[in-house]
Amino acid sequence: MGNSDGGYWRVTDIHLGGGAGVDLGIYPPRRVWMLKIEPATGGGSKVQASSIVQRFSKSNVIRNEGKEVGGYNQATRTFTTSIGHIGEPVSRSGQKQIVDALVSGERSRAFSLLYEFSLGNNKLSANDFTSILQSCARLPDPLFVMETWKIMEEKEINISGKCYSLAVRALCKGGYLKEALSLMSIMGENPNCYSMLPIYNNFLAACYETQTVDYANECMDLMEHQMVGKNEITYTQLLKLAVLQQNLSAVHEIWKECSKFYSVSIIFLRKFIWSFTELRDLKSAYTTLQHMVRLAFRENSYISRTAEGRFCDLRLDIPAPSTGKQSFISVSVDTEGSSNFDMERQGLGAMDIISTEKKTLSVSVMKLLRWSFNDVMHACAKVQNCDLAEQLMLQMQTLGLQPSGSTYDGFIRAVVTTRGYSDGVEALKVMKEKNIKPRDSTLAALAVICSRDLELNLAEAFLDEMSEIQSPRPYNAFLEACDVLDRPERAVHILAKMKKLNLQPNIRTYELLFSLFGNVNAPYEEGNMLSQVDVAKRINAIEMDMMKNDLQHSHLSLKNVLKALGTEGMIKELIQYLRAAENRFSRYDTYMITPVYNTVLHSLVEAKESQMAIQIFKSMVSSGVPPDAATYNIMIDCCSIIGCFRSALVLISMMFRSGFNPQAVTLTGLLKILLRSEDFDGALKLLNQEISEGIQLDVQLYNTILRVASEKGRIDVVEFIVEQMHLHGVLPDPSTCSHVFSAYVDHGFYNTAMEALQVLSVRMLAGVDKDDEKQTELENLILGEDLEDESQILEPFKDKKEYLTVALLQLRWCAILGYPVSWSPSDSQWARRLSSNLASTSSPL
Repeated sequence: MGNSDGGYWRVTDIHLGGGAGVDLGIYPPRRVWMLKIEPATGGGSKVQASSIVQRFSKSNVIRNEGKEVGGYNQATRTFTTSIGHIGEPVSRSGQKQIVDALVSGERSRAFSLLYEFSLGNNKLSANDFTSILQSCARLPDPLFVMETWKIMEEKEINISGKCYSLAVRALCKGGYLKEALSLMSIMGENPNCYSMLPIYNNFLAACYETQTVDYANECMDLMEHQMVGKNEITYTQLLKLAVLQQNLSAVHEIWKECSKFYSVSIIFLRKFIWSFTELRDLKSAYTTLQHMVRLAFRENSYISRTAEGRFCDLRLDIPAPSTGKQSFISVSVDTEGSSNFDMERQGLGAMDIISTEKKTLSVSVMKLLRWSFNDVMHACAKVQNCDLAEQLMLQMQTLGLQPSGSTYDGFIRAVVTTRGYSDGVEALKVMKEKNIKPRDSTLAALAVICSRDLELNLAEAFLDEMSEIQSPRPYNAFLEACDVLDRPERAVHILAKMKKLNLQPNIRTYELLFSLFGNVNAPYEEGNMLSQVDVAKRINAIEMDMMKNDLQHSHLSLKNVLKALGTEGMIKELIQYLRAAENRFSRYDTYMITPVYNTVLHSLVEAKESQMAIQIFKSMVSSGVPPDAATYNIMIDCCSIIGCFRSALVLISMMFRSGFNPQAVTLTGLLKILLRSEDFDGALKLLNQEISEGIQLDVQLYNTILRVASEKGRIDVVEFIVEQMHLHGVLPDPSTCSHVFSAYVDHGFYNTAMEALQVLSVRMLAGVDKDDEKQTELENLILGEDLEDESQILEPFKDKKEYLTVALLQLRWCAILGYPVSWSPSDSQWARRLSSNLASTSSPL
């Protein structure tokens, strides 16, 4: 309102009361008899004017110094003057100023305006605060709501249901659930609040968003106390909360109650399917999906879209009555999953697939069905059920539902985890024929599976095809495959791609990098000064990159660093990193710190640093770090180096007291001590004792005896051990063949050596399935004269099946020297003699 001096006017006081005045037409009847106006200071004017006070006459004319300046309009019930509109906007303009201040972020000004708004003599009502509360709910601004509510209570305003709804919404969106719940508890006592269910639904939604289940339980108790029913929105929020708690039993309880009061719609069934799939109850999800299909084809749907684009059911949603039962979200959690989801018992009919009825479905229904099929398909991927995934894909084709990229994503991830990458690649070809672009998650899953199967070229191709890479997981899988195949050069190439994509590594990436690049000479030759300098530079470069990405060592990354330093013989640096690990991890984190000590001890024992290993073991025990079975086995191996059988027995005693039983590796350490002094009698007695106690012996243990017996020329011991291995089903390995062959050759028994080599080589192949076709294929490789035959024999070596390559090469060499291949080792005279000797005596000594 402009004044004659260029300033702005505002109404500062309206006196209400009886007497001659203007009837404002408000309820209860009041009469205005005096109006006070004064110039405002906010318009930029420096002119100050004296207050003007005028009385209203019966003619409703406002006069100033005898001059008419305005009047009261009975029709619109507003005051107008020559300086502007000054009537009813007393409340409305005040709300607007407060709202504008809130929206613009001027909270201090908004608070000042709110207090000024409330200090006037105006008779305020709940409607005068509606705009303010609406703005607070949109922003949200829970603190301003609480201050506004305090003023409303001080003014003893009769609060409306709408005000309660807006205030609760603002508090919920702002995370003030305790205050919102307190407001809801007194809401039921207000006669103006007659539609409270939406408020409770809004509160339950906030509980899900903030993951506060306790408040949700209190809300359910309050609903029961106030006899507030539930509608589909309520049940939807309860389903979300049940999924949040991983509470499958609660979902089934919700289903039971819903089926009593509702004829469930397609939309509602979709929400149950989502809940079951999230909780990995594949049977219930599939059963519900079949009912959804039946419902879509046999009944009319009433599906529409809201203004926000969400699907909604046009049928009237009448709230179910309050049951007075315990809230669903406090039902005990079923950790094993429930499979008693009985549609027939709930009166929903047979779950047959509707394929005979040719009914045209609406676009909305088709989308809902496809989404639910996708949910179940992705659940198949989670639980690795490829058979059901294939069944779902076939059913979609029968129903005329076109699979989407999401459908194929779940399908491919379901099949590749159990059948390998080949089936996934075939599905990918089908997608490309249909011009369906694969999702990055699909390509990532294929890359991970290909890496797992050591198909580096194919894995890298899938990585290159991905458009947006948000996780380093598929790259880590590729690095892990490089580590298995010992292909650090391929790892360098993939690391360059990660840098180019600005993909931030995680700690798993660095764990693999230390394993890949921590060694230079090992395991092919011992470390030297040059290799040690190179290793130190590599470790330092990786650690610097870790620091740039704000990552600290994990127990595994430290373990890999220690392993690298140990294999290169860098003992000084090894101890330095051990001290850093002691400071990094607490001695109470045994699952972290104990493996670190084991790595250091193993490296020291391998480097023949026995005294240092003993000192660190004593320090470990005295500081309260508990040794595990691996620790004791390493130290028993240390005793074999210093030749102290008594110390080894003490360690075994400690091992028993700590709750660990001796294993094959424990016995191997004891045998090394006895064999060092050529005590074959004691070694074989110990071997027989462990066999009688049921310890599962491995090939490394037998090779330990064979190696020393071969070196000392004890052919009798060699033959006894070979037959013991055959009797107990322990397959020989290349080391076994070498020790036995050398024992005979060193004594000039060349024919026996070749016969033994042939028998042991055939026994090595006992782990390979050999039908007639496979046996013929192996014979062709062994007896073939082409140059490519040996190249084919070397192929399994690339797949880490070196035992197969060695066995075939040994048999090929036997054949070249004129020794025929026999697939029945029992036909060998050497094998029959060893069996007869073992039957006649329990020991060669």
